[in-house]
Amino acid sequence: MNPKNTRLAVIGLGYVGLPLAAAFAQQIPVIGFDINSARVEELKRGIDHTNELTAEELAAAVHLTVTDNAAALADANVYIVTAPTPINKYNQPDLAPLLSATDTVAKNLAPGDVVIFESTVYPGATEEECVPILEGISGLKFNEDFFVGYSPERINPGDKDHRFTTILKVTSGSTPEAARFVDDLYRIVVSAGTHLAESIRVAEAAKVIENTQRDVNIALINELAILFNTLDIDTNAVLEAAGTKWNFLPFKPGLVGGHCIGVDPYYLTHKAQSVGHHPEIILAGRRLNDGMASYVASQLIKAMIRKNVHVTDSRILILGLTFKEDTPDLRNTRIAELVQELTEFGAQVDVHDPWIMPDEVVTEFGDAITIVETPESNSYDAVILAVAHHQFTALTDRDIRAFAKNDNTVVYDLKNVSSDDIVTLRL
Repeated sequence: MNPKNTRLAVIGLGYVGLPLAAAFAQQIPVIGFDINSARVEELKRGIDHTNELTAEELAAAVHLTVTDNAAALADANVYIVTAPTPINKYNQPDLAPLLSATDTVAKNLAPGDVVIFESTVYPGATEEECVPILEGISGLKFNEDFFVGYSPERINPGDKDHRFTTILKVTSGSTPEAARFVDDLYRIVVSAGTHLAESIRVAEAAKVIENTQRDVNIALINELAILFNTLDIDTNAVLEAAGTKWNFLPFKPGLVGGHCIGVDPYYLTHKAQSVGHHPEIILAGRRLNDGMASYVASQLIKAMIRKNVHVTDSRILILGLTFKEDTPDLRNTRIAELVQELTEFGAQVDVHDPWIMPDEVVTEFGDAITIVETPESNSYDAVILAVAHHQFTALTDRDIRAFAKNDNTVVYDLKNVSSDDIVTLRL
């Protein structure tokens, strides 16, 4: 198959699928499919509420057709699956969305077709979990009638410098010929180039260790922050000093959420445990990072008590709810856990975030989080700078003091963006 003769279908039009579909649709015909009808309708109007693509970028995708009708996928001969792969409440992989998307593809699969998966999975999942569905429903034989590839997504929500087309792409395929086709296909649009992995399992493993490595490094810095706080040493001053060495890695302490760093390690540990290996360092890092919201809450409460602030019925303002700066992405945000912790102490917590869509907050968290469009002046016993949105990094000391009830108000800066004159605590 000639990649330029591809009739492509992209399954899932979220943070990963939409930029991919739009990039390809400048070159070849693309069917963008999503089960969310509201999402499809907004894209038809040239709107992307995730802010990954502008109206102009959507308009440039001249060969893109978006639909929620699975029957339209029958016109494709190559499928790229970008379904989410979250974890459940037991921190176990939840493959249900991925397997459902695979089922949809299988019902439209024809001889000679290629299915490429981008969803993050543990090594072996593509061939062990997805391929049997493709075979069973289509009645076609793997590596004879149809072929499979894996190319892990590397999208960084909100990042306008590292985009789909400018991030080097890892590719792989179920046969040497399929691998070469997958690699050639991505080279049509990925200007940064590609790296052809020797197998699908290698590509799957590469994806999960990228974020596992970052998770473990952040866990180390979080543990150091806890230690230095106990020793009354400025963590950021220590990191600045250590950072003068050329090979010191510039990680920062913080709440680790999102769709990758806080999730991917559990996919790797799941696979490790299934083959009898206990991944001690990875799980230790996860436990530490998962406990940081509780640590932040306890530090804040202690500081309030030291200032003789009555915690029960106190008012606390949290600036930021998304998992990272300058994006509306709420997936796996640890700020929600922080709200819960503070609420259990009896505090009344308001959250202000100019990037979020209130309806999505209600869908995700119900009435557990109170969103305020404009925080009240002179009202809060504590203010937490939780997310480094540009709107918050631009706040002056005077702006922050305007939220404070009095001079005893505790200001906790989790992102190290405010001046020492106003900040009571830093992470």
